[in-house]
Amino acid sequence: MSLKTHPRLLLLAMLLSVTGLVAAEEEPHQAAHITSPDYYNVLKENDQVLVLKMVLEPGESDAMHRHHDETVYFQQGGQLSIELLNGDTLEAKVPDGHVMWHQAWTHRVTNVGDDTVIAIIVEDKP
Repeated sequence: MSLKTHPRLLLLAMLLSVTGLVAAEEEPHQAAHITSPDYYNVLKENDQVLVLKMVLEPGESDAMHRHHDETVYFQQGGQLSIELLNGDTLEAKVPDGHVMWHQAWTHRVTNVGDDTVIAIIVEDKP
């Protein structure tokens, strides 16, 4: 049997290829250290966690990215603007030493303040 001699197989192959393209477009955003390697360094990665260090100078912005459930320690805080996947924007004045936990999410971070922001992110692996 070949695709040329069986139109149903040809149709199925075409549908599968189109479905594959749609699925690829719907996949979630990539991890922060992949989309924005200039701002995120991997400190540790194993089967349980991904530990990243984020450094954003004033005026810098990372690319839209995702995190799994995460705990974040802000070694140096600052004024941040956080754009969510739906287009909403959150403004946050984060103090030095602040620790937060957040469930999995997709966002972009911009340092809108005058100080360098440094954060250590401990992200759970699914």
